[in-house]
Amino acid sequence: MSAATQSSSPSAKSERNSNIINFGAIGYGYWGPNVVRNIDSLEGARMVAISDKSLAARERAQKAMHTMRVTSDANEVICSPDVDAVAIITPVWTHYELAKAALENGKHVFVEKPFTSSTAQAEELINLAGRKNLQIMVDHTFLFTGAVRKIKQLLDADTLGKLYYYDSTRVNLGLFQHDVNVIWDLAPHDLSIMDYLIEGNAEQIVATGQTHLNGHEDVAFITLYFPNEVIAHINVNWLSPVKVRMTLIGGEKKMLVWNDLEADEKIKVYDKGVNVTNREGVYNLLVNYRSGDMWAPHLEPAEALRLELAYFVECITNSQTPFNDGLAGLRVVKMLEAANQSLRGRGASVYLDDQPVASASRPLLADQATTLERVNQSALAASAT
Repeated sequence: MSAATQSSSPSAKSERNSNIINFGAIGYGYWGPNVVRNIDSLEGARMVAISDKSLAARERAQKAMHTMRVTSDANEVICSPDVDAVAIITPVWTHYELAKAALENGKHVFVEKPFTSSTAQAEELINLAGRKNLQIMVDHTFLFTGAVRKIKQLLDADTLGKLYYYDSTRVNLGLFQHDVNVIWDLAPHDLSIMDYLIEGNAEQIVATGQTHLNGHEDVAFITLYFPNEVIAHINVNWLSPVKVRMTLIGGEKKMLVWNDLEADEKIKVYDKGVNVTNREGVYNLLVNYRSGDMWAPHLEPAEALRLELAYFVECITNSQTPFNDGLAGLRVVKMLEAANQSLRGRGASVYLDDQPVASASRPLLADQATTLERVNQSALAASAT
């Protein structure tokens, strides 16, 4: 935890508790209230200040958090001696300047996805945090859902066997963004999930899309090539008449379907595939299909954002690097940049550089896994009461 002075604020207790991480939030729009609510509900954390330029947002924040210090000036949060960590929940083009200022003022940083607008910005923030011995966590909330955590368990246990493909459809009507295209808006979810689940970094990316309404691509298709013959595909769309959140993951032994809009059985695992008994001719291979049972594994019900933020608090307290750290955010930004480059070339292949960005998340380090499991058990106990 960063050293903080013992001064008080109107919303803080007169005497600072060194075991409590005091948070400030910048941004109280669509996602900000969820982040603020969850942080303030954690035993080891407390919200002490909120900043937003919008008067309407500040009024909503003041109404929801009666004793909270609310301001229009982000610097009041960033420079406050009462704040140990800053949650940045603002448009992506603001992330770099706000995160840089927070780190320079000795604050740990939780930043909404995507991490930054460029790899250069991400690399600078990672280096700055390293010099300051501060933690960065990028808000890849889906990694903390019961569904993604179960898929990770199935892959680690080799239940699916050798991974073949990851195929995702993430479409809906709106919400149109004025500052980014549909790839930067919706694809970070799947890119962060793939980065977490698939061994190795993407080697080649092909993206196509089209602009229809506001000057930004609103329909796009991305194909990614990974090591070991793994291929991934993402369909993102702001112009779909229906909302779809469907992912298919195929392996040599089993395959699964993840429908995130299902209330109960979000994941279904199918004992289906092709058994290769004769590699001498394609006709023999094609007839050896396997069709077995389907089962829906139990998923832990803890709220993903609450689990993620509790994990961040633990990482700050124990000076531990989270698996969804700045490097994880950088890997996603690299893929987003490559997708945009391919898009501008109308589907031209873009090869990512030969210098892989180190991954702390594949596999989870022992201390990361232990911390996450401890936080998860606490969250489950809290939700049961």
